[in-house]
This record gives sequence, structure tokens and C-alpha cells, in this order.
Amino acid sequence: METPSLPHTRTQPKPGPRMRHRCGLLKNYWYVAAESQEVTAKKPLGRTILEEMLVLWRDPTGQALAMSDKCLHRNALLSEGELFDGCIGCPYHGWTYDREGACVNIPSEGPQGQAARHLQLETFPVREQHGLVWVWMGGSERPPDKDPFPMPHHGEAGWSSYFMQTDFANNVTNLAENFMDVPHTVFVHKGWFRDRAQREIKMRVERTADSVLCSYEQPLDSIGFSGRILNPRGLPMHHTDNFYMPNVTRVDYVFGDDVTGFTITSQCTPVGPFRSQVYTHIAYKLGLLGHAARLFLQFYTRRVIEQDVEIMAIQGRSLQHHQQPDFCSTPADTLHVFIESLRDWDLAGGEDPAPEPRVEEVSFWI
Repeated sequence: METPSLPHTRTQPKPGPRMRHRCGLLKNYWYVAAESQEVTAKKPLGRTILEEMLVLWRDPTGQALAMSDKCLHRNALLSEGELFDGCIGCPYHGWTYDREGACVNIPSEGPQGQAARHLQLETFPVREQHGLVWVWMGGSERPPDKDPFPMPHHGEAGWSSYFMQTDFANNVTNLAENFMDVPHTVFVHKGWFRDRAQREIKMRVERTADSVLCSYEQPLDSIGFSGRILNPRGLPMHHTDNFYMPNVTRVDYVFGDDVTGFTITSQCTPVGPFRSQVYTHIAYKLGLLGHAARLFLQFYTRRVIEQDVEIMAIQGRSLQHHQQPDFCSTPADTLHVFIESLRDWDLAGGEDPAPEPRVEEVSFWI
């Protein structure tokens, strides 16, 4: 196909670089793009990660694919197009791309169209595991060098689980801090999760090269009225909060000698500077109560998460207005400071000395 003699581009103001290109090392990770059941060979699915618009679909073999959600012709969204013959077609002029992102047909260029394989969409590595579709955002200059975070207890004998998807108006760092934060529960989740008890809690916080690990001394702690359902025998509760770079939180509640308990794992996918899509995996082992507790757990966890949605939106509006966080911290915020240090180091490109491993033992009141 010959290049048209007429100008084929229009001069428009150049936008600033997208998040993907200004987030330093944070792009070099796997991010959850969708649940496996959402990606089909019938209709393409649009998703956004680090402000990069992606289209997800499956080829005839069932392989999940991800590529730039932008037709090279007039930039229409391919996620609004169709899938056929192992290809994806643009809804505007029918330009067609194969699974490798090559343009294999331009209908206007001949009776049967014409291929232009030199026109190539950017494609992204995809991994599928534990019911999720993951996309590597590092680009061709940095191929995947690690595995996605394994979802605890997914498919494990004796455990049941389900996923929840939630849209948050805040960024990944603040969400990770919120999901691991104990003091806020007596205010944001009052009556649902924990009430003010005027009790001192001792916390051990460890920062490693890529994680923040928290454990608490609170054997008499409970989780609101739900404790009567999830822990009817009143067994001692062991609680840990862990953060794993760049965006994963894991919260464990174990009752007794690892007899029953549940684990809440949240994958925070950055959509934009103040928008994140969170994929929460709830795994629980409750013995004979397991099947009966599922409906209650789904209702209960959804309500608690919606309370976090509201408070994160409140914080997010303030941060957007003031543009730069100006946080004051107490010992209860040690885990927040450690999380921020790891993410800020990656955001800056990893050029300065990395945060050193460190352990702090602090106490706070709830």
C-alpha cells in the first residue's frame, strides 16, 4: 500500500506522558486486568492500566490476549469492535488485526481488502492464573522477570473463595495503607468491624526489600458482630497484615490453632492518578459453617468495602485539591511510612539507595 500524498496526520497539542511512562519501575510488574470469566472469544473487553487503554480478548485456542485499544487508522476503540476468524476488527472502517497485533486487512484497499503487516499494534504479555488475567506493563524493553502474586488458598482443599471488583477514587498507595490500617476501623467501620475499646495493641512491622509485614498482639480482639458467626466458639484470633510490591495486600484472620479463618487479598490495579480497580479475593475456611456463611460473607465484605470506598473518595478529593500529600504520622502509621518508602523508591526509578530492611515494634490504642 502506497503512502498517501496528502498529509495523513493532524497537528494537535501533545499531551503529557501517560502514567505508564512516568511511574518509574512501577510499570515493571504484572497487574490484574480482569477476571478470567470476563475475557471471551465473543466480544472484546476494554480495560485501562496506568492510563494505558487495553483491549482484551481470546483467540480460537482460548489464549487471552492484550493489546493497545486504538485502531491505527483513526484511533477508534477496538474494544467496541468485533472478533472473527481469530482476529479483532475496528468498528469504524473495519481495519483488522491478528493476535500478534499486525494489520491483516484494510477493507477499503481492494475487493478483498489488503494487508498492511508493517502496521503493528503494541501487544502486552498476558498470564492467566487463579481465576485472573494479568498483564505485564513493562513493555518490550523489560520482559517479565517475575510471576504474578499467587492468590492464597485459591482452590485449596477445605477452603472456599470468591472475588469482588471495586472501583476506588484514590491511588494504589493510599488504598494499600487503608486495607492494612487498624485504627480507622473503629471509625469508618464502627459497629460493623470494630468498636472503640480503649485497648492498647502492640504491632511488629518489618520492611523487607519488597514487602511490609505486620503482626499484632491482640488475642482478645474480635471483628464486630460478625465474630459471633465466623468465630462462634470465641477462639483466640491471630491477625496479620502484609503488603507486597507493588500493589498487593493480604489480611489474615485465623481463629484458634489454624482451625478456621479467612484471608482477604486485594490486588490494586492503577487505572489513573486517582482511580484504581481493586480485585479482592476472599478465601475462608469455616468448617461446617462454610456453606452457610457464604451469603453472609458476601453481604458483609461488600458492605465493609463500600465504607472504604467512601472514605477513600473523601481522602482522594482532598489530595487532588492540595496536589501533594502533607502527612503527619504517629507510631500507628509505621506500616504506612514503610509502604510509601518502597513505592516511592520504585516511582523515582530506583536510582537512589533502596530502603533498608528494618523492624519496628510499636503500640497504639483503639
